[in-house]
Amino acid sequence: MLKIKICGITNIDDATAAIEYGADALGFVFYPKSPRYITSETAKTIISSLPPFVKTVGVFVDKEKKEVEQITSYTGLDLIQFHGSEPPEYCDTSRKVIKALRVKELSDLEPLKRYKTASAFLLDTYSSETIGGTGQIFNWEIAIEAKKLGRIILAGGLTPENIEEAVKLVQPYGVDVASGVEGSIKGRKDHKKLRLFIERARDGSLRHNL
Repeated sequence: MLKIKICGITNIDDATAAIEYGADALGFVFYPKSPRYITSETAKTIISSLPPFVKTVGVFVDKEKKEVEQITSYTGLDLIQFHGSEPPEYCDTSRKVIKALRVKELSDLEPLKRYKTASAFLLDTYSSETIGGTGQIFNWEIAIEAKKLGRIILAGGLTPENIEEAVKLVQPYGVDVASGVEGSIKGRKDHKKLRLFIERARDGSLRHNL
């Protein structure tokens, strides 16, 4: 079954809606430069109110490992997503790790071969200006090739309009969305877009498996 992760959660209303519509995991961004940044205190409050079947993922970008461990323990996160240039040994933690990679061409997949302990790889669109949340897609054929290296979570420019096509083509382990289900305010989800995204992601997965 396709895993659906809604990333950049900043408030309890969006978290509750995502779960109600069928999300499997919620992502919390602990990167101060992101418009979806959340404090550990707010994240803990949200996470403590969630049902146990929903996985919580902390997104970190080149943060000191000791600080990552402190935030993870304090908030009660289930998984860690490293979205920066963290080396393979950095991913050796007590919790499962998702290693993100920003791609623009096939050769960008080469570093993934060194991350033996990652439970999944998240593929996002490369940008020289920002880390994640670009709203731009990349060549999905690269994601298909990446499946040879492990579980792939597809991200980068996914929206309610293209998610069904993306899932049917790539058949990933999971999908991840942040800006694609937001309205005019970054960090706040548009609940109509959120519902449509999850419904259409499920439709794409089910139709492939028929």
